[in-house]
Amino acid sequence: MDYHLFCKPFVLGLSICALFFGVAACTFNPATGEKQFTGLMSEDQEKALGAEHHQDIIKEFGGVYNHPGLQAYVNEIGQRVAKDTERPDITYRFTLLDSPEVNAFALPGGYIYVTRGILALANSEDELASVLAHEVGHITARHQAERFSTGVLASLGVSIIGAVSGTPGVSQALSTGTNLYMSSYSRDQESQADALGLRYLSRGGYDTFAMPRLLNQLDREDRLEQKIEGKQQQSSFFSDHPITADRVAATSSLAASYPLVKPVQDEKAINRERYLSKIRGMTYGDSEKQGFVRNHGFYHPELGLTFTVPAGYKLINQPDQVIAKGRDGAVFIMDMAASRGMTDPVTYLSRDWLEGKGVVARPEPISVNGSPAATLAVDGTFNNQPVVLRLVAIQWGPRDFVRFQMVIPKSLSQQSVDELKRVTYSFRKMSDAEKKTIRPVRIELVTAKAGDTVGTLSRQMQSNGYSDEWFRVLNGMGAKDVVKTGQRYKVVR
Repeated sequence: MDYHLFCKPFVLGLSICALFFGVAACTFNPATGEKQFTGLMSEDQEKALGAEHHQDIIKEFGGVYNHPGLQAYVNEIGQRVAKDTERPDITYRFTLLDSPEVNAFALPGGYIYVTRGILALANSEDELASVLAHEVGHITARHQAERFSTGVLASLGVSIIGAVSGTPGVSQALSTGTNLYMSSYSRDQESQADALGLRYLSRGGYDTFAMPRLLNQLDREDRLEQKIEGKQQQSSFFSDHPITADRVAATSSLAASYPLVKPVQDEKAINRERYLSKIRGMTYGDSEKQGFVRNHGFYHPELGLTFTVPAGYKLINQPDQVIAKGRDGAVFIMDMAASRGMTDPVTYLSRDWLEGKGVVARPEPISVNGSPAATLAVDGTFNNQPVVLRLVAIQWGPRDFVRFQMVIPKSLSQQSVDELKRVTYSFRKMSDAEKKTIRPVRIELVTAKAGDTVGTLSRQMQSNGYSDEWFRVLNGMGAKDVVKTGQRYKVVR
């Protein structure tokens, strides 16, 4: 959308909006130097919305990463790039989230978030600063207010006059609009945030070329993930921040217009070493409190449980459930739930889980590694294919149950069916020794010795394949780059 055209005074909708809401429909933004339509969200409302949803975001993304030194480091870099912006009224808050997702985003009012997943891919303080500066750019450009205001107007449509006068349906329309500040940015907004981010990087004394460098790095990581999964599915970062060759080229061109950081090479080396030292020991992938996979086993030391994950299954570890998908169409979900009262697994499965709905079969009592359990299988459909739906409820406490839901295509081979059966029967409590010794993988550093290669260093990593490619992506190395003797590199183990 062309916001210059959108803000012309002859546009009827905005004229009505300005008249009835008592605010200026279009405002001048000192950061972008342009007029924009932000009339339905004031700066005070931006701050209130950010504060209101701050804890929700923390909860949704696994909490704050429990590493005070790293939290302080992220905040230090963020404050440096946000120190000299066109919105001095904003108090910026930078939070490192305990999530393996590669993501970064901002809420209105100065709330900016990065995941440890994106920290693992960055290779210098400059590159992390470029992510934070980009998000600061979204805030100074007031992109959330812009999306909210245009979205509300669109939802009201031609009935805006009636809406303002208090007719039914107004609150529903406005409620729809409140969700828009977290939707994806337009290409123009991403370009603006890039340009502003480069401005703030330069003002903070960082290398502006770090932005296109990290964009390339994120693109390579996403391509490798797609290669491993064998499908085209972009990560959360690319859904919210689409990366194109034009965008990388544009940031490279614009970065060249800023003066170089002096002395460039020395500063880059110091910058890189300081950054690597800070992230050393950081959890990589799923964390201890979320549960994690090691050697085809899912372990949750905090809950004290474990089960086997079949080879080739993609695990999606969410705060309230674990989803595993096989390439042959099979799916299983593990979660936990409480019964309405103290009961046995058979009663829980039929009365609480199925809510008393009649089924042809009756749950069968079984035992899973000494724990009372119950199971039930019924025919059904999934993605328009005939499947067997198997439910398993395992007693975990007087009122608590571990639940497995399995979607088993009828075309599945007997070997694959047996693998799914073993998932349930592999479920057990972790021993005290396991809780102490089995840990999630972390970022460690190795110094390359004479004769070391990508192959010798990548073999030190905990990997389920593609170790050479992961090592290159993790360390920002191209296909032809070679290991340098005496330099430190990231490994995962």
